[in-house]
Amino acid sequence: MKQIMIIGAGPAGLMAAETALSQGARVAIYDAMPSVGRKFLMAGKSGLNITHSEDSEIFRSRYTAPDARLAALVEAFGPAEITAWMAGLGIESYAGSSGRVFPVGMKASPLLRRWLGRLGEGGASLHTRHRWKGWDGAGALLFDTPEGEVHVTADATILALGGASWRRLGSDGAWADILAARGVEIEPFAPSNCGFAVDWSDRLLAAHEGAPVKGVALMAGSKTQRGDFVITRTGIESGAVYPLSAALRQELSAHGMATLIIDLLPDTDEAALSARLESAHTKDSASNRLRKAARLDAVKIALLNEVTQGAAPKDPAALARLLKALPLTLTGTAPMDTAISTAGGVAWDALDERLMLRAVPGTYCVGEMVAWDAPTGGYLLTACLAMGRGVGRVVV
Repeated sequence: MKQIMIIGAGPAGLMAAETALSQGARVAIYDAMPSVGRKFLMAGKSGLNITHSEDSEIFRSRYTAPDARLAALVEAFGPAEITAWMAGLGIESYAGSSGRVFPVGMKASPLLRRWLGRLGEGGASLHTRHRWKGWDGAGALLFDTPEGEVHVTADATILALGGASWRRLGSDGAWADILAARGVEIEPFAPSNCGFAVDWSDRLLAAHEGAPVKGVALMAGSKTQRGDFVITRTGIESGAVYPLSAALRQELSAHGMATLIIDLLPDTDEAALSARLESAHTKDSASNRLRKAARLDAVKIALLNEVTQGAAPKDPAALARLLKALPLTLTGTAPMDTAISTAGGVAWDALDERLMLRAVPGTYCVGEMVAWDAPTGGYLLTACLAMGRGVGRVVV
């Protein structure tokens, strides 16, 4: 019976552990934190969006990876399989109006408790406060613990160490230097599903810091996203911004700044908007014209004035055109540690077809520590679970 070590007790690591157990292996799980699944629990704090129910071809198109390996793993263990797996733990699921799939109780903690219970019943041992430091001179896994160094040997090791965001939850990317020293190619980390920096004026922040900008359409490159975003002290955050992270990050990298195009009234045709502005009372102030004829709220009016520095065009057609494509300049990303996820990590070329490190035979990588990217909406968790499942099947 093979002894499999899992390092990292997030979704990818726990799924790898469960699958390896089902294949007849002995499994030990190690995590640096005092308790497991901390980022998983935080992700489910306002409702655990574990996967998505949209068409399978569209679903697979959400992922950015250099070859077909990730797509094959997600196809083998995708939304249908995940909901069935949840049901096997006694956790029913439902799809919201947006297609996002949640447990009926919404929270992550009941799912995690049952999952850990089943792993324990299956014979998996769990070791917390064990921070992986690499390998010792004899090739054994080396851990720092409150009781001192611990050396452990295994037939195979699955690394599920996460990306480089949310350091306080245990995902700090410190493993990258350890693997790079063994000759593993590491792509630089970058924030994903993140906010972006904007040089707001003091006037806008005084009136609207923390305010949501609702019911807009955001465009970056060839991508468009409907929804809301929030004005923060340093820029913009939240919902509709996150799916555009990759496109905006690429533009920032190439040019040092990026332009986010905002349609303030996505449900209103430009010609109809122009006609409404044309028919506005001639004695109305610019602000009243925007409020009454364009039907903009105070936050959207302030955003328009911020971008135009208070000099929005008076011509109805030009103003309508601007309201449908307001260019907001972004000067950078939010700090990486505040990002929901990170791009970069272990390069796919460093992994063989089973996701084993070519430079370190017997060691596999799963989850966010591998260089792939996806938006929020259940895609991140689905891929982590799918990668854990896939490697757990081949490692034994």
